[in-house]
Amino acid sequence: MLYELFSYLKNTDLPGKDLGNFLSFRAGAAIILSLLITIFFGKYVIRILRRKQIGEDIRDLGLEGQLQKKGTPTMGGLIILLAILVPVLLFGDLSNIYIQLMLITTLWLGFIGGLDDYIKVFRHKKEGLNGRFKVFGQVGLGIIVGTTMWLSGDIVIQEKELATTTYEVTDESGETRTIEEEVLVQKAEKKTTETSIPFFKNTRLNYKDIVGGNDTIGWLFYILVAIFIITAVSNGANLTDGIDGLLTGVSIPIVMVLGVLAYLSGHIIYSDYLNIMYIPYSAELIVFATAFAGALVGFLWYNSFPAQIFMGDTGSLTIGGIIAVFALCIRKELLLPLLCGVFLVEALSVMIQVSYFKYTKRKYGEGRRIFLMSPLHHHYQKRATLGIDTSKDKIVECEISKYENKITIRFIIISLLLAALTLVTLKIQ
Repeated sequence: MLYELFSYLKNTDLPGKDLGNFLSFRAGAAIILSLLITIFFGKYVIRILRRKQIGEDIRDLGLEGQLQKKGTPTMGGLIILLAILVPVLLFGDLSNIYIQLMLITTLWLGFIGGLDDYIKVFRHKKEGLNGRFKVFGQVGLGIIVGTTMWLSGDIVIQEKELATTTYEVTDESGETRTIEEEVLVQKAEKKTTETSIPFFKNTRLNYKDIVGGNDTIGWLFYILVAIFIITAVSNGANLTDGIDGLLTGVSIPIVMVLGVLAYLSGHIIYSDYLNIMYIPYSAELIVFATAFAGALVGFLWYNSFPAQIFMGDTGSLTIGGIIAVFALCIRKELLLPLLCGVFLVEALSVMIQVSYFKYTKRKYGEGRRIFLMSPLHHHYQKRATLGIDTSKDKIVECEISKYENKITIRFIIISLLLAALTLVTLKIQ
């Protein structure tokens, strides 16, 4: 909206009329507004949720101090959604196809997660929305994203090459000489199912080559890939949301790296220097990324231990889905196992635990476990609190605070390390 106003003001003589042309200004404005929304409006949302008694119904998982959190307001993901949508609508270029995809993703998964939280809170069904409907929603989003990447004429990549240009220069003496200079030029735009392969120079994966080289079959296969990535990452994020501030803190480095990659991929000079795929119009995603990062940092203000509000599935499913679609848009989805390593390990811990339990139950007649509890953060939480004297409430509260914070901070440090390694892959190429 304001972007359109800035475009109109370009034809005037008003001071600051060109600010809207600068991505840096709009990205900075987006993160500031996002932070202000979460910090200043967040407390009012928390009061409303408390007044309406929209609180988390904590299930007893055998973790010390866990039931003390019962009644904490949930559906805090609404704050995150608001803090993303308002700045993007104001400062983003709404005609940009990538921004449109990200807005659809935010609303789509926000609705599914919100419906799940609504059933838990207002219908008092602990299981929430049936898992099949969640998967159906994720599959639907994957089809939308994959089909848009296929059919939209604005979603293309451009090859770059050095060309020699010749021009004549006349010096002060009137003598003319010819100068040859190499310049970077853009070749024709092309529609492709190619994606970047990390760690390897000048190497790309074309999904259509996996299925025989046919364009139509290749794009259908790409849609399946999009469905898998969106489902996997959104569910991984959902599983990571189990300790105060954990998912929020872990996601911030991921979002910041994706924003940097989007900006570099959308800049012909930087993409050439770093030898990465040049994707026209993708730099606009930096506005969305900064708004998203600001929303997460601001939400951490209230979500860090002891949490004043939980994001619920409204937030966790949306966070994972946004990260997945963002990576697909900038053709960096193969970096997600590294960048989202915490999500991956959390999901694997659940899969390993369930599979091993079923196997041992079938073989030995009783189920056995590899972890004390899954997902993995609960394993460390359970191990840390074993042996605490539960007869002394003050000691329990102190110990829980210490261990929960330690687990959260260590997971965030790991996420920061993985984010740094992801950026290093740019130079390895």
